[in-house]
Amino acid sequence: MSVALATQLREGTKKSHTMAENTGFVTCFLKGVVDKVSYRKLVADLYFVYAAMEEEIGKLKDHPVVGPVAFEQLNRRESLEADLAYYFGPDWRHQIKPSPAAAAYVARLHQVAAESPELLVGHHYTRYLGDLSGGQILKNIAQKAMNLGESDGLHFYEFDAIADDKAFKVAYRATLDELPIDQSTADRIVEEANEAFHLNMTMFKELEGNLVAAIGKVLFGFLTRRQRVGSTEAVAA
Repeated sequence: MSVALATQLREGTKKSHTMAENTGFVTCFLKGVVDKVSYRKLVADLYFVYAAMEEEIGKLKDHPVVGPVAFEQLNRRESLEADLAYYFGPDWRHQIKPSPAAAAYVARLHQVAAESPELLVGHHYTRYLGDLSGGQILKNIAQKAMNLGESDGLHFYEFDAIADDKAFKVAYRATLDELPIDQSTADRIVEEANEAFHLNMTMFKELEGNLVAAIGKVLFGFLTRRQRVGSTEAVAA
């Protein structure tokens, strides 16, 4: 019996989605305020999250609920590795570590995979469908804000194995609706999707401190230069 999981996930996570978009880091990002140091820390955190999720989902390809959504076209690990090599250099593996929020996210993914693997569908939906839906917009913002080349450090947003985003999303949602679950399981998956949004927001909030510090540094430099110019003009007068 179909429980219309796709619709339940969309409707059941609307509030969390809005809250995530209103975090300081995301708000600044959408306005084109992107600090490269903060951004590369985000890329590093996302690497650990996706590596954990894709590791666990890879083990569950034969699971009746998780297996059907394990579309390899969505995998982000290799794309993130390419971006990390751009931002940190060839020795990137020895330069990065997960932030406390990312480590908590990773721990939750492993816990869910071990105890209630069907709930990974909530995490899968939250991350991948969001990436696919807003990827091109976010790529353009990041590219302009950080003055990057076409794909420099932006492979995360590129889904080369998916020719038609809209058609793929329709197929993905149809797959969700066909999963062999009852309403009780659907409720738990939606609850876990909201937890995924919460874990993402915690990562964003950690990055806010770095972004505020970077903006403050730029503003301080700007004000200092203005004071120097003012002093020079006063002397000249």
